[in-house]
Amino acid sequence: QAELVESGGDLAQPGGSLTLSCVASGFTFSKYVMGWARRAPEKGLEWVGSIYSDSSDKYYADSVKGRFIISRDNAENTLYLQMKSLKPEDTALYYCIRDRQEAQERGWVPLSVYEYDVWGQGTQVTVSS
Repeated sequence: QAELVESGGDLAQPGGSLTLSCVASGFTFSKYVMGWARRAPEKGLEWVGSIYSDSSDKYYADSVKGRFIISRDNAENTLYLQMKSLKPEDTALYYCIRDRQEAQERGWVPLSVYEYDVWGQGTQVTVSS
């Protein structure tokens, strides 16, 4: 059974940095596009960014572009999200997500959270002074 487990969420000051990790199990990690999504208090679900199966393509939401970097280690079945220049509006529960199709079948990176069918339990990031 596919499973994703996030870690690394914490309290950070505005302008600070955090790195989130997500360990995958139960499926062939290297075959899938992976991504991050978040849910802020009193807001809807927001796609944050995604990375192609071999790291050749990466995409980011405009709200995080230039501040967040997504990466992966296929040998370790791990996905990362480096977050810099954090803002209070980055406060959210961050989810690791897996595309519903294998990368070879789809051939492109979906930018909607509704194309991802496996979700972790989430890790909380709070940005506050």
